[in-house]
Amino acid sequence: MATATRTTFEVDQSHTDVEFSVRHMGISTIRGRFTVFSGSLELEGDKLVGAKAEIRADSIHTKEEKRDAHLRSADFFDIEKHPNIMFVAQEVREQGEGRYRLTGKLTLHGETRDISLDVEASRPIKDPYGARRVGFSAEGSLDRRDFGLTWNTAIEAGGVMVGHEVKVHVSGEATASD
Repeated sequence: MATATRTTFEVDQSHTDVEFSVRHMGISTIRGRFTVFSGSLELEGDKLVGAKAEIRADSIHTKEEKRDAHLRSADFFDIEKHPNIMFVAQEVREQGEGRYRLTGKLTLHGETRDISLDVEASRPIKDPYGARRVGFSAEGSLDRRDFGLTWNTAIEAGGVMVGHEVKVHVSGEATASD
């Protein structure tokens, strides 16, 4: 019986978004993104079997320069000491056709913790230029305090300025490197 060929697909930054959202003062949700990142997906045939990503923390963008500067500071990402955010899948469990549960190690702000992501990955296709591509999306959440991101301030109405749960959403395309 023939085994499926393992292929590495490199994330296409121009067709991929790395986004997050967090509650602000308990009354709204702030969304942001990272603009500089790399990553790869490993497929055996049509099946996802691995993934990894690296994000430059200084590429954070929330549409507000003062907030972005604060997020880059020692109060949050501390980009001078921790310039990169890393994810490496440790386990991939198929959940149905094209759907997976990835559990892996996320390193953020010098702390490494397990995180799980719900992932959808398309079957590889050949694009009009002859390259093999896959589409993917990943969603998950984390408690930022688990990574030492504890800055906050109480607000007069009760609650805190920045929510603890951060939702992560990544969607895009990756191209075979063969």
